[in-house]
Amino acid sequence: MAAIDCGTNSIRLLVCETPAEPVVREMRVVRLGEGIDATGQMSEAALARTFAALDDYAATIREHGAARVRLCATSATRDAANAEVFAAGVRARLGIDPDVVTGAEEAALSFAGAVRGLRSEPAWPVLVVDLGGGSTELVLGGPDGVTAGHSMDVGSVRLHERHAFSDPPTAAEIEACVRDIDAHLDACPVDPARAATVVGVAGTITTVAAAALGLTAYDADALDQQVLAVDDVHAAIDRLLAMSVEERRALPFMHPGRADVIGAGALVLRQVLRRSGVDRLVVSEADILDGIAWSLLDRPA
Repeated sequence: MAAIDCGTNSIRLLVCETPAEPVVREMRVVRLGEGIDATGQMSEAALARTFAALDDYAATIREHGAARVRLCATSATRDAANAEVFAAGVRARLGIDPDVVTGAEEAALSFAGAVRGLRSEPAWPVLVVDLGGGSTELVLGGPDGVTAGHSMDVGSVRLHERHAFSDPPTAAEIEACVRDIDAHLDACPVDPARAATVVGVAGTITTVAAAALGLTAYDADALDQQVLAVDDVHAAIDRLLAMSVEERRALPFMHPGRADVIGAGALVLRQVLRRSGVDRLVVSEADILDGIAWSLLDRPA
C-alpha cells in the first residue's frame, strides 16, 4: 500500500506492508501553500512543483506494485479556491481522488500515527503536536484514542509569510508572531496544560530536535523516540531564530527548503511547550503519514 501526505510545505510518500515495515519513505519540499494566506489560491508554480513530485511518486508506487493508495491533502488544499485544479492533477497521476481532510480528521490521523509508533507506554493523557507549514494540530488522547483535537491556522510557512520575517527576524517581528500564536492558543479548545506527555511530530519539530542534539546530519533513526529536556529545546529555538537563512541552510541537518520558515514554526512549538508545563518533549518520526497508512490497513480491502 502507499500513503501520501500532501501538506503546505512538503509532500511525502510511504510505501509499506505496515507502517512498522517501510519499504520507501520519501519527502519533497514543494511549498504548495506558498502565498495562499494572501491570495487564497495555489499558484501555478506551486502546483507544477507538486505535480512533478507526484509524477515521481506514481512511478515509485507502480514499481512496488502498491494496490491501495490514499493521498490526504491538508491545510493548503482546504483553504484554496482552486482546489479542483489540484484534485484533477492528482486523479491524472494516481487514478484516485485526493482526500481533503478536515482539521479534525487531520488531528486524528496525526494522533494515530504518532501514538501507534511509540515503543514504550507514555504517561497519559498524551498531547500530539503536529506542526506543519499551514496549520498545527493539537490532539489530546488516551490509550483508547482521541479525546480532543483542534487544527489551528498557524504553521511555519503561513506565519513566516504573514509576519514578513527579516533575515534574521527582529525582536519586534518575533513578538508579533508570538502574539498571533498565543491568540490562536487562547481560542483553542485543546489545553496543552492537560497533557502528561507531549509528543512532537513533523519536520519542523524533528529539525529543532536535531539542532538540540547537535547532529552532524539529519538522522531519522537517531531522532525517533528521543526524549529531550524542554530547556534544551528552547535553547535550540533561540539559536535558530538568531541565525540568518544562509547560516541555517549551512547546518548539516537542515533541509534547504525548511531553512527560511523554521524560525516561525519553532515559535509555535515554544509557545505550546510553555503552556503545557512539561519538562520533556518526546520526538517521533511517525506522524500523519503513518496514520494515513494505518487507516488503509484498518479499512476493509
